[in-house]
Amino acid sequence: MRVLIIGDVLSKTGRKALVEGLSRLRGRLGIDLCTANVENAAGMFGVTRQVVGEISSSGVDVMTSGNHIFDKREGVSLLDERSDLLRPANYPPGVPGRGWMIGAAGGVPYCVINLQGRTFMTDIDCPFRTADRIIAEIPPEVKVRIVDFHAEATSEKLALAYHLAGRVSAVAGSHTHVPTADERILPGGTAYQTDVGMAGPFDSVIGVRPEQVIERFLTGIPVRFQVGGDTACIEGLFVEIDDASGEALRVERVDERVGEGEPHGQER
Repeated sequence: MRVLIIGDVLSKTGRKALVEGLSRLRGRLGIDLCTANVENAAGMFGVTRQVVGEISSSGVDVMTSGNHIFDKREGVSLLDERSDLLRPANYPPGVPGRGWMIGAAGGVPYCVINLQGRTFMTDIDCPFRTADRIIAEIPPEVKVRIVDFHAEATSEKLALAYHLAGRVSAVAGSHTHVPTADERILPGGTAYQTDVGMAGPFDSVIGVRPEQVIERFLTGIPVRFQVGGDTACIEGLFVEIDDASGEALRVERVDERVGEGEPHGQER
């Protein structure tokens, strides 16, 4: 199975990049399964019904998320409605939605697991123990197992990857919007990248107009952020996985530029 794991989709620019570039990218890489993190997809915070439909129609098979998925009331209700929209599995019991799902691509079963870190983030349930519990519940015939770990600390991401090495096919970090250059295959056949980046405006500071971020750093005063513009990008991780064993065979960082985005300084 060939899997593409896309980072955080940022607002209109990120969605437009998927609509205009994902089909071509899927065709060139021969993608069987595509995931994308959508927690920032609607005005940088959460999702709406229209946004989820747009992303799904662009070619994303499974939508993962993180701490911002609960920011819009409409998005929270979608978590119970759509099996292809996940929230981190280590939120406490009783939270809307689900944190993992099983599907099939080309007749090959797969599992996608969504987890969230705790270092420098909300202190929710342990992602390590939650992952252990979920893996114990996955049917043994489901060998292809993808983890989106939405976390801040690089150490926590790498530690979870080693904790799961040999038990999942890939651990892809999300949340920082900046792709790291450490893609690799860990012992046991688990693909890994600390952060796969984002789908959004390349000419930006993690998706925001640079001058606005600079102003905030210089003054310490809150600034109403606007999405950056110019060239859009689709960043992610490509993993080729053995269907029978679930082991990663090849891993490659993805950085696809998608023409001109919205005018610089667009509203959210």
